[in-house]
Amino acid sequence: MNRSYVHGAFSTPFLDTTIGRELDRAAEQHSDREALVVRHQSIRWSYAELRERVDRCAAGLLSLGLEPGDRVGMWSPNNAEWTITQFATAKAGLILVNINPAYRLTELAYAINNVECRAIITAASFKTSDYLSMLRSLAPELDDAGAGALRSEKLPSLEFVVHLGAETEAGMLRFQDLMDAGTSADASRVRALAETLQFDDAINIQFTSGTTGMPKGATLTHHNILNNGYFVGEALKLTHEDRICIPVPLYHCFGMVIGNLAAITHGSTMVYPSEGFEPGAVLEAVSEERCTTLYGVPTMFIAELEHPEFASYDLSSLRTGIMAGSPCPSEVMKRVIGDMHMEEVAIAYGMTETSPVSFQTAPDDPLDRRVGTVGRIHPHVEAKVIDSEGRTVSPGEPGELCTRGYLVMLGYWGDAERTAEAVDAAGWMHTGDLATIDAEGYCEIVGRIKDMVIRGGENVYPREIEEYLYGHPSIEDVQVIGVPDERFGEQLCACIKLRDGASVTTEQIQEFCEGQIAHFKIPHYVRIVDSFPMTVTGKIQKFVMREQMIQELGLTEQ
Repeated sequence: MNRSYVHGAFSTPFLDTTIGRELDRAAEQHSDREALVVRHQSIRWSYAELRERVDRCAAGLLSLGLEPGDRVGMWSPNNAEWTITQFATAKAGLILVNINPAYRLTELAYAINNVECRAIITAASFKTSDYLSMLRSLAPELDDAGAGALRSEKLPSLEFVVHLGAETEAGMLRFQDLMDAGTSADASRVRALAETLQFDDAINIQFTSGTTGMPKGATLTHHNILNNGYFVGEALKLTHEDRICIPVPLYHCFGMVIGNLAAITHGSTMVYPSEGFEPGAVLEAVSEERCTTLYGVPTMFIAELEHPEFASYDLSSLRTGIMAGSPCPSEVMKRVIGDMHMEEVAIAYGMTETSPVSFQTAPDDPLDRRVGTVGRIHPHVEAKVIDSEGRTVSPGEPGELCTRGYLVMLGYWGDAERTAEAVDAAGWMHTGDLATIDAEGYCEIVGRIKDMVIRGGENVYPREIEEYLYGHPSIEDVQVIGVPDERFGEQLCACIKLRDGASVTTEQIQEFCEGQIAHFKIPHYVRIVDSFPMTVTGKIQKFVMREQMIQELGLTEQ
């Protein structure tokens, strides 16, 4: 290997089927086994029971007059209805549109209108969001519309609003009404569609985080996400004996692909601890449900490890899991392995546009590889690292990571221009991530191209400094960003979340770095914070932190 290029040659073939047919296969093979446990809803369904509900929902959706290819929005935190809808839309040939539970009015209107949703299924509320009030604010016509007869000025494509509550709401259907609406003819049509739907059909639209500009709707197929979930599960050595604790959001690839689709392709059990992430609920679910597998982003694992009652929970059933979504600090990884019994925990890397996983560590990788890299290339996937001229670099040299293969999205919905910016003519997805691939094929993510700090002509990767600072005994979590500086162009600022009862000064942090890392990598500014701005999926929003620090430090953009 004289270039940073790898490919996942693999003997296990693709699943050449649709999501609906794969669920049917799982229900036939594992009919009496638990498929879904939703603790906050007191739900426990076997695979046979899950399939029966999915088929009823699919028939209900067709009874509304929805046609294959129509878009159906899902706006809700984690619950059983989300999962029913995920599989029912797939069976009916409808395109599920994942809407972030944190969206407010402008974002909601954008998502619905951008992909022209004909229907939306919505929770009544979540945390501080009153979903029904927001929908009425955007579509006041609901108050006078019959259910399914909405004609809205601001949401012109939307005809059907289905809510998850038991109350009767003007202009809306209840989810139970939808479940009961299908006729025997609709059920027959669902069965007939199974023979005609193609695995390359678009089945899911997921909006990327939109850290800059408006979100883009990554359009994914059965083949994209079903196979990605399957190969993630294969790498974790999942079987029908496994019980997967899924505290990550279903609206994101982590929940609905790495969680739900990895489960059904292996006959495993999906366990949802709560509507939204609560560390205590996760620990309780693992302990009481005897989960073998736990997913999360690093901030979730940190919150679980720091929970005051952590030691009282029996986590001995855990074997494996995935930490992903943002860079995984080595110290946190070591504690997850040691204190949470997750000896086979994996790091996974990817992005929504690639279904999502392209790299993953293996259970038998050496510890330093499992804590210091995102593993090796996934089956049937290619990757390369390129310089600013587009040339593949030598092993170990940093550059932009590009991936290619079955997992790359069809494109951004209705946006050929931004699709062409992301996916080149040869089919390579340009990730925007800075990475290295070493001679053995292990990939290390060293930062975002936009996160890289140039201080006095030196390229500085914040991840490297963060990893070092995690070794400080008083630091629970840390994020390093670049802020403007007249002399050097940029200076480093470390935003630190301290352990309970700890205190540090800027000078003490700088002394901790002296002689250990290069002088130009030592943070010039140190700020103690209570939390970091982040997306619902746990991705740190460094651009928000940068704006906050510029204001707090009284700096101006150069």
